[in-house]
Formats: sequence, C-alpha cells, structure tokens
Amino acid sequence: MPYVNGAIIPVPTVNKDAYIAQSSEMAAIFKEHGATQVVDCWGADVPDGKVTSFPMAVKCEPDETVVFSWIVWPSKEVAGTGMQAAMSDERMGASAMPFDTKRMIFAGFEMVVDV
Repeated sequence: MPYVNGAIIPVPTVNKDAYIAQSSEMAAIFKEHGATQVVDCWGADVPDGKVTSFPMAVKCEPDETVVFSWIVWPSKEVAGTGMQAAMSDERMGASAMPFDTKRMIFAGFEMVVDV
C-alpha cells in the first residue's frame, strides 16, 4: 500500500526561489532512495481561519507563505528505510534550510484513496 510523508511549511516569501532550488535537490535524493513522487506546492489561496487553518497551524508570519509538500513511497517500509537513508545522505545537509524547521508540521499517512 502506498505511503505518504506530508508537510506544511511556513517559508519566508522572499525565499521562494531558494526553497524551490533546495527542494528540487532534495527531491532527487528522495527518489534515489525509493520515493516515487515528490510534490511541493506554493500557497496561492491559503486563508486564515477563525478556529484553525494551515497558516495558524504553522504560526505563519505576514511575510511568509505556506507550502504544502508530500513524498509518495511504495510502502511504509520503503518510506522508513528510504527516509532514513535520505536523511543520512551527506548531500541533505549541504545548505541551510530557507525556512524555520521548528514550525514545520510533518507526518506519515497510509494512502486509502487514489483515483
């Protein structure tokens, strides 16, 4: 069963190009370690909520944009070994992250519908 690692990330809007460049490099590494797809989406219509929302969840500042990102793996087992291998890959730490990693939300999900 496919497995997805998903993330919501507050990225300083001025760092958009740096984020895309770094994400593209990281995507290649994830794919080398078994990912079948890596997707990053730059927020275009991400409203603030009254009770909860993507911006509220990551404490998005006025000069930041919410990014919605996911990695698809063939299975949870491949995700576990692939993620560990990717995070141990020396290329992953080559440059500083263009966002505050402490406010990133990251989780794993079993895919139940894929139409």
